[in-house]
Formats: sequence, structure tokens, C-alpha cells
Amino acid sequence: MPRVREATRGFVRCTMHRVVLRLREPVIMSPYSPLRREGYMRGTDGVARILELEGVEYLFAYPNHPLIDAAARLGIRPIIARSEKTLINMADGYTRASNGQRPTVVVVQSGPGIENAFGGLAQAFADSIPILLIPGGPDQHRLGEPPAFDPLPVYRHITRWAGRVNFADRIPELAGRAFAQLRNGKPGPVLLELPSDVGAAELDESAFHYAPRRAYRSAGDPADVAVAARLLLGARRPVLQAGHGVLWAQAWDELRELAELVQAPVMTTMAAKGAFPEDHPLSLGTGGHTITRAAAHFLVKADLVFGVGSSFGKDTFSAPIPGGKQLVQITAEARDIGKDYPIDHAVIGDAKLVLRQLVEEVERQIGTARRDDGVVAEIRDVKEAYLREWMPRLTSDEAPINPYRVVWDLMQTVDRAETIVTHDSGNPRDQMLTFFETLAPRGYLGWGKSTQLGTGYGIALGAKLAQPDKLVVNVMGDLAFGTVGMEVETAVRERIPIMTVLLNNSCMGGYTNYMPTASERYGSNRLSGDYTAVAKSLGAYAERVERPGDVVAAIRRGMAATRDGRPVLLEMITKEEPVYPESSRVIQEVADQVLALA
Repeated sequence: MPRVREATRGFVRCTMHRVVLRLREPVIMSPYSPLRREGYMRGTDGVARILELEGVEYLFAYPNHPLIDAAARLGIRPIIARSEKTLINMADGYTRASNGQRPTVVVVQSGPGIENAFGGLAQAFADSIPILLIPGGPDQHRLGEPPAFDPLPVYRHITRWAGRVNFADRIPELAGRAFAQLRNGKPGPVLLELPSDVGAAELDESAFHYAPRRAYRSAGDPADVAVAARLLLGARRPVLQAGHGVLWAQAWDELRELAELVQAPVMTTMAAKGAFPEDHPLSLGTGGHTITRAAAHFLVKADLVFGVGSSFGKDTFSAPIPGGKQLVQITAEARDIGKDYPIDHAVIGDAKLVLRQLVEEVERQIGTARRDDGVVAEIRDVKEAYLREWMPRLTSDEAPINPYRVVWDLMQTVDRAETIVTHDSGNPRDQMLTFFETLAPRGYLGWGKSTQLGTGYGIALGAKLAQPDKLVVNVMGDLAFGTVGMEVETAVRERIPIMTVLLNNSCMGGYTNYMPTASERYGSNRLSGDYTAVAKSLGAYAERVERPGDVVAAIRRGMAATRDGRPVLLEMITKEEPVYPESSRVIQEVADQVLALA
């Protein structure tokens, strides 16, 4: 009897299959191929059309997704990396370098693809980077049944919004919601899963309608702006702290106008480095895990810290704000108000619009007169003393090469107005942040609240795609290269000519402090490898530099190679150099000096 039932089921399946074929031929059931029935298209083709309408230029993809070919048929170029993490890092860099003006979309396959993507998206979420991730998904009748992986519960922790297309006719609605989330509110990643059965389903072309979503911005409450202006003008020693929101709002001109109007010094956060030109007389430089002496000096002596586009975060990679200060916060995200510090006053609104309101309100309250209390001279004096202290390292002739010499020579050699620089986590970040002087918005891509090693290489690749006419430089250590070195082949294959400056000190810099016994007894902090040979074998231009006098010439040759369309690796053989003390220690040192002089 069981055999009869099984046979019957088989006959019914076959019969039903023949009926479907007679009624719908020549339908192709694979979601990877275009539908042949006139007047209909696949769900994946509908999504691809939406990407085209939204202005998507590249589809960051790895390694398998039906959207890759559907988008390619519409002229959207796929960019294929060697891992999901680097793929998302590339999308991250592309978004930053284009300042979010073009939407960034990443596709990964269901199961292992979306499982492996978590780290890269967590980094993007930590730094508030708007990326749309469209993973494939299993047929919905398998949803929640192992080993099928459901990303929504997990990814809701690292996205602004996470959803799933449950019916093909909802593709325009849900894609529209995803793009609206991508373009509005506090920036951050968005996820929209496309299950395989939905991607393969039919869509009636005549009923398919989609209008691209736009961004909306709001100014601040005029009463709140008036109070903020009054507090700013009433402060004896204000400091303007510019956060990442200044860059997203493209508010750098308004920030400069306000600073010059009230003669207030400006410190940027790590992510906002470049929002205020660091050669400006009112610039204090950047404060993060490491901090410039000028920024520390003025933070300690400030009576008001005026945050613009800043979340005022209290974490390892933000400069701590000493106690006893008045705090004013301008932010587009209400949830950031008073998040880690008690706030005296806040204005909710877009940084560009609120800064314009502030300039007008300040001019209304004081006219166009600019106060002159010697702040420019004080900044200059602190900077000059700081530079004198560090010049022996910045120009050192010792070998192995001092890494600060590499940073200094790099800054002196490139055209900073036409260059985008980024770093990797660890020592390269901390050494670059305070000594590479940045002149233009997005001329330095500071990242790292998640600090995953190897991220900088992908960010540089994405930045070059967004700004192909600029020199893009990635500074990384040998530990970071070990996590991402094979992506040099991605740069060669995808024709993305970036220049990587590799600081090779043959060790995990600074890790002796964390594992002294293991380092001494087993050499656990030691590394080895010929990275020049690795890069050459993958098709890049590569040099090994061992003498400090050769650094500048090697950088120039590397720049020339990028102009010829070749990715570059310059392996600098460096010494392990202690990193400049972290921000909290520097601020405490300055505070102690101020107290001693009081």
C-alpha cells in the first residue's frame, strides 16, 4: 500500500508538471535567467530595474546571486571581491568617497554568503555608513528550517532596517522602503532579503511601477538655534567639535564660516577628519584614539564644547571630553542626544541647515564683527612646539625606517588636494591620524569604531571606484596585510589602481604589552613574509624599501604606476615604534600641565 501511494504521488507530480508546461511554456524556472514569456519578467529583473532607476553604478557582489546577471544586462557593472568582508569594505569606501551621492548596493548569496558578511556590515554600522545589502534567501517554505539561515533577527542589531520580500508584487514597495531608509535619518546599513522563490516569480511588466526615493532634510527649531548661538557667543573658550554628520550633510563651508565668524578653534573626530582644513589657522586637527597636542590643549581649557554632526560618543576611538564643560549638540538623530555625556542644550536638524541658521543668528546677535582674543596665535604656538618635539621622528634617518618618517614623507610628496588617504587599524591608524594633515573633505577616510584588520584595503578600492581621477593611498601594517593580501588580485582583475604603503615591522605592533610572556617565550608577537613577492605574483607593481632616503622616490614611482593603471604595493621595512599616547592619556597630561601652571 505505501508503494502505491508513493507511485500515485509521483504520477500526480508528473501530470501537474505537464499541465504547467502546457499552460506556461516556455517559462524558464531558474531565477538566474530572464523570463521568456512576453509581458512578464522575473522578480530579480524587477529589482535590477529598480537599481537602475535609483542610479546604482556598481553592484558589489560575491560570489553568486541572480541579481548579478540581471543588473549586468542593464549595464550595472558587478565588482567581484574574494570575500564578503572586503566586498562590504569596498562598498563602505565607495559610499564615503562619493559622500553617499550614489546609492551603494551589495549582494551576497544565501547561507554562507550572508553568514560571512556580518563582520563587514558591523564595521559599516559602527561608522554609520549607508549601504543596501541584498542577500539571497532560501525558498520561503524552508524559512526557519535548519540549515537555512534567517538573517533578519541577527542583522537587525547592525542595520537601520531589515526586511524580506515575501511576495514578488511587493518588490517595488519594499525596495522603495529600503531606499527611503538608506537616504533618510541617521546613515547606516539597510538589509532587504530576496528569497529565491520570490526572485524566480513572475511580475507583470504592465503593472510594475517604481519612483526613486529622495532624501529629506530638516532645519532646527529657531528658538533652539537662538539659544545655541547665545551659549556659543557667551563662552570664553569654546571649541567646535565636528563629527561625521558634517561630511554627510556637506556642511564644511558653513562650518568654516561659523568658526571664522566667532573665531572658535575646530577639532574633528576620526570619521570627520578633513571636514575642516587642517592647515587653517583655527584647526586643532583630529581627536580620536590618538589626538593632536593642540586639540588636547584646547579641550582641557575649553568652557564649552559645541558638537556639530557629532554623537558625542564615549568609546575607545573618540577623544574623551574632560569634565566641567558646557556641552551643546547639533545632530540629526534624536537618539544621540545625551547618549554618553549630559547635554546642556541641543538642536535637532541637518548639520548644513542648522549651521546656516547659526551663522545668521550669530550675525543678528553680534553683527559682522569678529572677536579677536589671540586664539589663532595660541593655536600656532602650540602646533609649533608640538612639531618641534616630533620632528626628530618625522625626519629620522634610522634604519629600519621609523614609521613616522614614512607618514611625513608621504604627506610631503602627494598632492593632498587630489589624494584620498585611508589607514588600517592599529598602529597605522594611530600614527596617521595626528600627523597626516588633511586639506579637503573626504581627503582622508577615517574609520575604525569596529577596527577589523584589513578593512582599509577594501575601503581604498571602493574610494578609487568613486573617485577614479584621484590618487588613493592605503597605509597598513603587515598584520593587516595577512588578513586581506589576496585582494591585491581583486585590484588587478577589476582594474582599480590604488597605492598601498605597507609598514612592515615583522611583528604585531604593541601586542607585547598584551601578551609579554607569550611574546618572550614563544615569539607569539612575531610575523614574517615577503609581501613584495606576494604582490608581484598577483600582478601588482611592488617595491621593497629599506632605507629612509629611498621613501620619497619609491612613493613617486608608485604614483606613476597607478597613473598607468596598476595597483601598487610599497613595502616599507620599519621599526616597531611606540604609538603616540592614546587620547585620554594625552588629555590628562595636558590637564596636569595646566594645573601645574595655575
